[in-house]
Amino acid sequence: MKVSGFTFIRNAVLLDYPIVAAIQSILPLCDEVVVAVGNSTDDTLALIQNIDPKVRIIQTTWDDTLRENGRVLAVETDKALAAINPVADWAIYIQGDEVLHEADHPNILKAMTRFEHDQDVDGLLFDYLHFYGSYDYIGVSNNWYKKEIRIIKPGRGIFSFRDAQGFRKAPDQKLKVAPANARVFHYGWVKDPQAMQRKQESFHKLWHDDAWLEKNIKVATAFDYEDHIHELARFEGTHPQWIAARIVERNWTFQTDISRNKKSLKNKIKDILKAIGIDTHYANYTLIR
Repeated sequence: MKVSGFTFIRNAVLLDYPIVAAIQSILPLCDEVVVAVGNSTDDTLALIQNIDPKVRIIQTTWDDTLRENGRVLAVETDKALAAINPVADWAIYIQGDEVLHEADHPNILKAMTRFEHDQDVDGLLFDYLHFYGSYDYIGVSNNWYKKEIRIIKPGRGIFSFRDAQGFRKAPDQKLKVAPANARVFHYGWVKDPQAMQRKQESFHKLWHDDAWLEKNIKVATAFDYEDHIHELARFEGTHPQWIAARIVERNWTFQTDISRNKKSLKNKIKDILKAIGIDTHYANYTLIR
């Protein structure tokens, strides 16, 4: 069984992405990891070059005119996917702020082995933990997506969908998936508040025009995590080993009173519907196994 990994990144140093940890977390599962390194204004290229001999870099140029719905992220994802080994049986996707846990590697290998020759299965579905503010809190509101596809079978007309959160299959069909029985630790909302502010300003340029940014993005030197809290819970588990150094080296603190969790009316209604058996969560996949 041949397995390729793929991802994309740009300005990882400037925007404080844990891309090294992300790549390291899939390397033991992969024969290669293809990284599409976009035109950066920092030392991102050198950072990726020094990770591991199994990492293969393709250099890309982002189309900065694509400022609607994060489309450029899917374009860059597809560039990396197109560059993987054409004989790969599986392709593991990881984004620059996502990390797999080493404890889940056996389950991932088991699922890939089990479904390798199952022609009905297009990919494997992961559970998500979304960290917010620090490594001690996770988002638990309905605003966070709960599951997403992170392993696919290449060569089936599969492409990155919308803003690269998930995948579809030509002609725009949902993938049929089986559970990986594994987690993705998402750290996109955990970083130095100054770096988080830079990310917000850069990130929203991929979705909106300058007029929207001026109206909706607060001018600040540091991101105020308290302004954006919905529902949080304490994280009681262990983090992936590859993120340990970042946890030790963090240079900011974030604490909040989770008893003050704010729940919107929309989420209250969703909770009621869930209680009576109606799941309103968006699912960009069809779970078949």
